[in-house]
Amino acid sequence: MKPMISPFHRTLPVFLAALLACGSSFAGKPEWAGQGGKHKQQEEQASEPRVTVEVRMGAYFGEQQRQQVQNYYGTRYSAKNCPPGLAKKNNGCMPPGQAKKWALGQPLPSTVVLYPVPQAVVVKLGVPPAGYRYVRAANDILLIAIGTSMVVDAIEDLMKL
Repeated sequence: MKPMISPFHRTLPVFLAALLACGSSFAGKPEWAGQGGKHKQQEEQASEPRVTVEVRMGAYFGEQQRQQVQNYYGTRYSAKNCPPGLAKKNNGCMPPGQAKKWALGQPLPSTVVLYPVPQAVVVKLGVPPAGYRYVRAANDILLIAIGTSMVVDAIEDLMKL
């Protein structure tokens, strides 16, 4: 025996499909439509002004930032906490073979080990510009471009007194 399907049940899916297809044609036009891009200009004017920071190769960190960061690391990691052999070298507790492996204007090699910069240091440096981040590599704080890992500026020899 075949089940009986009423004419209503046959037309319901067709009616719903037609309703969905026509639904967008009943929508009203937004106020800004047809103004030739004026909406975008008005939106930009209404939002807060954006501060753009020019990031020049080797010229991002100022002397005050360098001094504050070196003071932070110098007091925490002075030669007093180094093994005697490394303290004599006056290189900020840098183990042999950990010499600088990066170059300004070049991407970081994949062999360089990166460490996060403590929040207290980020506060002293200020928020990095959009598209950049701070990292610590050995005894240096680096400003690198996100994506390319290109070194833009550096504060070197953090633990040297």
